[in-house]
Formats: sequence, C-alpha cells, structure tokens
Amino acid sequence: MTREQLHSLIRSKGSFLCVGLDTDLRKIPPHLLKEEDAAFAFNRAIIDATLPYAVAYKPNLAFYESRGLEGWRSLERTLEYLQQLEPRPFIIADAKRGDIGNTSEMYARAFFERLGADAVTLAPYMGKDSVAPFLGFEGKWAIVLALTSNEGSADFQLLRPGRRDRRDIFGKREKEKRPLYEYVIRKTVSWGNPDNLMFVVGATRAESLEGIRQLIPDHFLLVPG
Repeated sequence: MTREQLHSLIRSKGSFLCVGLDTDLRKIPPHLLKEEDAAFAFNRAIIDATLPYAVAYKPNLAFYESRGLEGWRSLERTLEYLQQLEPRPFIIADAKRGDIGNTSEMYARAFFERLGADAVTLAPYMGKDSVAPFLGFEGKWAIVLALTSNEGSADFQLLRPGRRDRRDIFGKREKEKRPLYEYVIRKTVSWGNPDNLMFVVGATRAESLEGIRQLIPDHFLLVPG
C-alpha cells in the first residue's frame, strides 16, 4: 500500500485506528474453541466488528508462531481474509525482526511476498543492513522501533550516551545529551523516506512525541500501548 493509498484510507474512514490481533487461545470466548480454527474465528469476529473504524490491523507473530504449523495457518487465513476486504486495510506484521544480510532479505520476502503484509516492525540495533532489505519493496514499509511503551525501554532507549552535541536540529545550543532513541531516529531516516519508513513511538511516551515530531514531521508513527 502506497503512502497516497494509506492517506486515502485514513480520510475515507476518518480514523487512525490500528487493531492488534494478539490472539491467545487461553483468553478467547470458550464457544469459539469449538471452531475448526478458533484463532481465525476470533480474528474474523474482531475484524468484522471493527472494520468501519479501523485503518490497520496488526497481528503479533508470536501468538501464531508459538502454535507451530496450526498457528501459522491461522495467521495465513487471517491475512487472506484481510486482503479480500473492501476497502482493503493496511496490514502490519508485528514481528520485530532484526537480523542482517540474507536472513533479513528472507524475512522481508516472507512477510511481503508470501504473506502479503504491507509493513513489518523491526528492531534497528544491528544497523542498516538489518533494515535496508525491507526498504526495497515497492508499496511496502519498514516500521522501526524507536521509543517503545514498555517499562524496560528505559534500560537502553532513554540512555543519553556520548558527548554533548553542540547544536540541535534548529541550530540552537543543547543543554543536555540526546537520548539513544533520538540517535536511532536521526540515523534511520537516512536509510529510507516517508514513503517506506515508519517509527514505533509508544503512547506511554507522550511527553516525547513533540520532540520526535520535530525530528520526523512527515513520517507515519505507530503508537501502541
């Protein structure tokens, strides 16, 4: 899905809503467990109920991979169902991959060519060669983890390493060192562009959103949590 198509979808629905599909068979309604594919039946019910409002759907791969071949089939059926809807929603594979070289290329092919996802969440800490393979597919997106919503994000993402930078992006002197997540954003934007690159910024980090928007005014943000 191109940037223009995503903009059009947002305008037509008057919404930015992304619905997570983190389907845990231990928590779904008991009557659905009688279905041949309980996870898919649950996902389909959620999708049908939210379709008038949702722009995007985001299955978390761990909830399917943990169930082996059966879970992978549930994921495939869910994505096939999403792809036949009109208007077709934006599909995010929440995989948080972060490997390099041929491995990264194979992940990209799996999610974009095999599963038909529009975007994949990625951990950027192995550098450019862990992200770049995902940027070579037309109409597809890399969603880079920048500042996440979990408590443990403070362990690394909020650290302020290195020497103090003398000037900020507006040419003004900075009073303190930048947090690590800001270095990640500044570096990563040079690998792609607003047509193929998004960033994860957790909703629990609302106080940082203004500064992040100054850094990347034209990129989409995925804001979970």
